[in-house]
Amino acid sequence: MVMALEREKRKLDHIEFALKTGQQHNSGLEDISFIHQSLPEISLNNVTLTAEIGELELSSPIFINAMTGGGGAETEKLNGDLAIAARETGIAMAVGSQMAAIKEPAQQASFKVVRQENPDGVLIGNLGGEATVDQAKRASDMIEANALQIHINTIQELTMPEGDRDFAGTLSRIEKINSSIGIPVIVKEVGFGMSKETVRQLLSVGVSIIDVGGFGGTNFAKIENERRAKVLGYFNEWGIPTAASIVEAVKVSPELSVIGSGGIRNSLEITKSLALGAKGVGLAGHFLKMHKELGLEQLIKEITYIHEDLKIIMTALGCRDIQKLRKSKMVISGATYHWLTQRGIDCSAYAK
Repeated sequence: MVMALEREKRKLDHIEFALKTGQQHNSGLEDISFIHQSLPEISLNNVTLTAEIGELELSSPIFINAMTGGGGAETEKLNGDLAIAARETGIAMAVGSQMAAIKEPAQQASFKVVRQENPDGVLIGNLGGEATVDQAKRASDMIEANALQIHINTIQELTMPEGDRDFAGTLSRIEKINSSIGIPVIVKEVGFGMSKETVRQLLSVGVSIIDVGGFGGTNFAKIENERRAKVLGYFNEWGIPTAASIVEAVKVSPELSVIGSGGIRNSLEITKSLALGAKGVGLAGHFLKMHKELGLEQLIKEITYIHEDLKIIMTALGCRDIQKLRKSKMVISGATYHWLTQRGIDCSAYAK
């Protein structure tokens, strides 16, 4: 009982510190500029937002990304509201880590609420890289998940005072889960980005959907450092910015479905992420802040506005659908240009 209360408090601390530390706003997407099209030759009414992420067929490329796991009644209310927002706007939703609910059945209500509120929606379960196949199946069954995220968060765990210190065997566990549970598996970073080397490792064990979880949004190293007596400040600036991480991942293989996330806040940044090659975009911190400060109704309006603005921007670019958007022209400058160039990626290809 004491351990369950400690886990619940830690998860609520994560929400509090996420709001306190805020979004970093240095995802690298500020280095991406679209080339203006004076003659787009399309109608706004003909623009569609349908998307495919692996086997998932979605009405929108955006989704509510994982925020927190467990947390009792307060988290149950948050997850319930997020599920309602997803239902009302037709977008997918990922829950936070379900490990607490697997270990403490009393926590399951804070997850089961998402299927109760959104019976026909696309819901994505969530566990860490330490999970077993049995735990993955139990997490999926808990919310009747359409897919399962496996989050990898080495830097957060190392910064967390009570975090894991042994990460051996993670790739093997991911491989077993991916081949066993019968629904799509998404491997996700949590704010530190994925390199092309990591993506190749995941591809080698059969993973076909990755969420880069890039640097530039909620900083889990800073959050955990808020909870430490001895601050590990060197991890506060650790990671691959979102824009660079999307490109690194996309360049590995056309077989991959790449999801962009990490500090993405608005329609323009979503559009840039998709144009860089992402097939979907996850937002967490922005939606959490909107819900906490303005409530459920305003969150639903915000998602609606994002969809409207996406169509407007796509019209300006002459792109009728997400597939065409991924071929649009842009110029990459600044730190993102230097990063990608040193990593052997030809940025000029995006402009030609």
